[in-house]
Amino acid sequence: MNRSRGKRHDDFRARKLNMKKVVATIIAIIVIIMIIISLKNLLTQEKVNKNVSSLTTYIPVIENNKWGVIDNNGNIIIGIDYDEMIIIPDNTKDLFICNYDVNYSDETYKTKILNKDGIEILNQYQNIEPLENNDGNNIWYEKDSLKFKKDGKFGLIDFEGEILLDPIYDNIYTLKGIENSVIIEKDGKKGLVNPSTGQVIIEPKYIEISSLLKTYENGYIVKNENNKYGLIAADKTILLEEKYDEIKNVTGNNNYYVVENGVQEIINQFGTVVINSGFESVKEIQLDKYIITINNKYGVIDNKGTTLIPAEYEDLTFATANTLIAKKDGKYGIINQDGSLAVDFKYERMSYLKVADFFQAEKSDNTTDIINGNLQTVLESVIISELNIENGYLRIRQDKNYKYYNFRFEEKTNREILSTNTLFLIKENGKYGYVNKNGEKIVDCIYDDAKEQNKFGYCSVKKDGVWGCLKSDGTVIVKPSVNLDDDLYIDFISQWHRYNNLTIDVYTK
Repeated sequence: MNRSRGKRHDDFRARKLNMKKVVATIIAIIVIIMIIISLKNLLTQEKVNKNVSSLTTYIPVIENNKWGVIDNNGNIIIGIDYDEMIIIPDNTKDLFICNYDVNYSDETYKTKILNKDGIEILNQYQNIEPLENNDGNNIWYEKDSLKFKKDGKFGLIDFEGEILLDPIYDNIYTLKGIENSVIIEKDGKKGLVNPSTGQVIIEPKYIEISSLLKTYENGYIVKNENNKYGLIAADKTILLEEKYDEIKNVTGNNNYYVVENGVQEIINQFGTVVINSGFESVKEIQLDKYIITINNKYGVIDNKGTTLIPAEYEDLTFATANTLIAKKDGKYGIINQDGSLAVDFKYERMSYLKVADFFQAEKSDNTTDIINGNLQTVLESVIISELNIENGYLRIRQDKNYKYYNFRFEEKTNREILSTNTLFLIKENGKYGYVNKNGEKIVDCIYDDAKEQNKFGYCSVKKDGVWGCLKSDGTVIVKPSVNLDDDLYIDFISQWHRYNNLTIDVYTK
């Protein structure tokens, strides 16, 4: 009996233990679900917060010829006290390069690095400078590293102060117009480093380094002491050995345009000559076709030298797989790969946007026709006010009204296109106001002109000839009072408006 009672007791205990396991398992599952929900809510919250840029951004400002820094809420982060513009290499990070005690007569100055609390940082290094670059139209800075000097030599550090590149170089500077490409000089020779990692891609042993095309992905042309050229990829791979008299800035289909022993050639990636006659120069390569010039006219040949399109055009550019943009008698049109006419020669300028598969064809009255990849004119005589590649839309002006189209040329509302905004521009009886995501009117249509909400959540509005600013909820933060008639670009961040300079993002009052 005792054993039986013991067995029942054991069974009960086992059932009890099993029940505990079940309960524990259920609790564990609930905890996991709660964690998933919490993570989802967190991610959702991040997404919601980003509707009106919750990510802190820092912007240089100027007031009364003095410089400072604000954040995207218009708060002053660095006081408006400096004679020189404060450099912000990465506008999402609170690292500010401030020059002070500037002596313009002998061009001397001191530099300090501040964080958002005004505390000096990285002061264990001397002569810290940003790595500035430009492409002729825009100025930017490398976002991952800074140049510093020690004992007369230069190196690189990251924004935390860790050394990326030891200070052993005579000079360090950017390869102009090319991102992620920094020249290092040592003993009169040039090399190249990736500024994000400090990895030396090309040892400093060349007298000249340039980019093959406009991005670093296509590789770098190097010139050695014997005045011979080679080609090195961004991953250090030797693409072409150093034996050419010249390497032209033309490539395609792993083919290159070079001059070897005085002869112009198209060679493949193995250095084998593909073609070396039938042209005076080569402009572009697309698969096995080449845009060439003869007597300053453009045509197309294949890799056997066969003429596909006679050299009779003033300009030619490869567009789609089947078409080219051509210029004839001073006007642009589109021809097929066999040379037949596809779109009449009637445009002042023309370009093909590959990522969106359409042509922008500019007319003499400064309006634009949009021609899709099937050569249909989908928008006619419009003014393009915004072309947003990242989000895939066009904003056009036609008959004094603005319209939005996706890259399939389906007309969309601003609420569909600007999905992260909280306010959306509307027009009634010639006046502008704003509605919310649900189409409910938040701001009455009382303004003579207005802009869509910017990425920081502010709306620029104009009334009686002057501009002001609304917050993301539609309330007035700056009553229309600022004359911006001479400004090329209208934008506000709280009480600050865009400085009249399109090369850099600077604001003022």
